Amino acid sequence: MRGALETEFASLEGKVALVTGGSRGIGAAISRELARGGARVAVNYRSGNEAAEAIAAGIGGVALGANVGDPGEAQGLVERVEAELGDLDILVNNAGVTRDTLIARMSDEDWTEVIDTNLRGAFNTCRAVSRKMLRRRSGAIVNLSSVVGVHGNPGQANYAASKAGIIGLTKALARELGVRGVRVNAIAPGYITTELTDVLTEDQTGLILANTPLGRLGSPEDVAASVRFLCSDEAAFITGDVLLVDGGLGI
Repeated sequence: MRGALETEFASLEGKVALVTGGSRGIGAAISRELARGGARVAVNYRSGNEAAEAIAAGIGGVALGANVGDPGEAQGLVERVEAELGDLDILVNNAGVTRDTLIARMSDEDWTEVIDTNLRGAFNTCRAVSRKMLRRRSGAIVNLSSVVGVHGNPGQANYAASKAGIIGLTKALARELGVRGVRVNAIAPGYITTELTDVLTEDQTGLILANTPLGRLGSPEDVAASVRFLCSDEAAFITGDVLLVDGGLGI
């Protein structure tokens, strides 16, 4: 009974999905959740092939290495997914890095790597899937932004700029691709329990919790469930939206 209920609402049966940065943290949770919904999932990774292979094996998917910040590799990744699994129905742009420091100390490399991976990577994969999705008049793209891209954060000028750019990219593509039935949405997570939040001090965590109405950090599964919904037919009339999954932090 439980298995049947899991695919009844927000079912992704028969869909093919690509999750960039899908082998760790939020990306791994998204990969698992889309597979739980019935999708065949390609788990993309840039490094750490063993983790990606383990996730893919556990969900009956495939693990494919590529640096999506490189246009040629992003295009090749999409072609490999379609060769192995079939036409892509779902693209989730989750790949991202941080290089936090105050702007007075930020190097050109710190700026470029974050922008290239987080923003240019999403552009590259969106461009790679857009032509076939337009031709088929269907498809769902979900781009991972951040509450930092909405409100900013000191020491994260590069990350905030990349995630704010994701929101602009999402809204532009929603208008551009919507005429052919392709939906593009963004999710802006708040503070989620991952290796990135493990470095927070007790005082920093306390301040975050004090400003979060739900009184807790989010889990990767909180984000993954929202991604699954936006990829499903139940969200068929939602596009160009930015869904904050932040426990109310952004209020």
